[in-house]
Amino acid sequence: MKKITLLLFALTAAVATAAPASPQLRAGAAEELRVGRAKVRITPPIGSVVGNSYGIQIAAGVTSDLHAKAVVFEQNGLRAAWVTCDLISIHRPILEQTRRLVAERTGIRPEHLIVSATHCHAGPQTHPLFLEAVGGEARRLSERYVKELPGMIAESVRLAEADLQPARMFAGSAQENDLAFNRRFLLRNGTVDTNPGRRNPEVIRPMGPVDPEVGIVYIEGTDRRPLVTWVNFALHVAVAGAGKRPFVSADYPHTLSELLGKVKGEQMLTIFTTGMSGNINHLNPALASQAGGEAEAARIGTILAAAVLKGMPGLQPVAPAPLRAVTRAVRAPARPAGSPAEVARAREIVLRHGKGPTFLEVIHAWRLIDVSTYAPDGFWPGEVQAISFGGDLAIVGYPGDSFVELGLRIKENSPFARTFVSEQSGSGSIGYVPNERAYPEGSYEVESARLAPGGGEILADAAVRLLTELFHQK
Repeated sequence: MKKITLLLFALTAAVATAAPASPQLRAGAAEELRVGRAKVRITPPIGSVVGNSYGIQIAAGVTSDLHAKAVVFEQNGLRAAWVTCDLISIHRPILEQTRRLVAERTGIRPEHLIVSATHCHAGPQTHPLFLEAVGGEARRLSERYVKELPGMIAESVRLAEADLQPARMFAGSAQENDLAFNRRFLLRNGTVDTNPGRRNPEVIRPMGPVDPEVGIVYIEGTDRRPLVTWVNFALHVAVAGAGKRPFVSADYPHTLSELLGKVKGEQMLTIFTTGMSGNINHLNPALASQAGGEAEAARIGTILAAAVLKGMPGLQPVAPAPLRAVTRAVRAPARPAGSPAEVARAREIVLRHGKGPTFLEVIHAWRLIDVSTYAPDGFWPGEVQAISFGGDLAIVGYPGDSFVELGLRIKENSPFARTFVSEQSGSGSIGYVPNERAYPEGSYEVESARLAPGGGEILADAAVRLLTELFHQK
């Protein structure tokens, strides 16, 4: 802890002496921007059902609380909100109910609300089938939690709206090259495998890139009080939570928030959105061993906080107008749906998870259930979303656990000076979204994917078209 304290002391001095200059409002400029922020605790009860994408365990304790964190923007009569939740994904019924409650309790329309998940692997399971598979008291606790969850998320937005105040925004980025690794590798036999093991002599090379950009948006009051630091980084939030006694944890975003709060003040809210990282995790295959769990999550969060603090002096003012927010429906091709008999068989497999079926059988069963539920006509009803500020900054909400190549595609083709992309936003839980090239390569993410080849690119290109339209609106 002494090293961390010294690091924070040095970085605090750097930020204090080189804070970004305040932007000046031009004569005749648009109405000033107002921003509000809030967070609400959404930690599930001990004894409820938790797990990763396909895991089913019972929470034995809590190492760090989970939150719904909301930021509301207002300008020229438009109110828009982004709320990010320490969840693995937002199951569609939860998303739809949250949108209804926000519309009832606030002045924010559903199409101006973006709800995202950090893709936290040490949080609650919310799909009814997971809960049914466990049964008993754990199911009862989880069902009550799921029923209350949309109200808790909506409450964070209501509180953020009540906090609206004049604000200034700054944006920029840092580079962090030592935390994220593409987890899909080409082997000597010509196949592709996900996380094939440390120092595996059969590995030739990774099959894709990483995105080292640490996106930073800093918001302060007109009196220079820190209000929000928004961090975007493409790395699976899947470090903490493993083990025989699973503990609820917000993973490395928790350490990130704690350390930035120590520097900028506890009144500042840290928002973390996960960049496109369906094929990106923290495992360095060149190492013979690597720490895991909470210790590794703390290490990653500390390094990421340092990158943010080092990048703060270089942040640039964001033009105060115009604020825009849009949700665009996109129909993407889906994998084949199943017959009623096939879906019934898939449900049986899921309900026997951990009691016989192989992991491959489980992920195929989930894929068939989801596609048959949401895309029986062969097209997944997805959406892309964006909040933009003048021509300086756009933040994109993209559905699913999406491959990094798709995020880079959006960034590279966006007309905005800076574009940050958050996965697991809107559309409900859509699972993995590989790029088209990955499908013939196979392996875990492709086997799990609900969308057909090319579906990810259709969504990414729709996001680029949306950004282009926003940029050129008068």
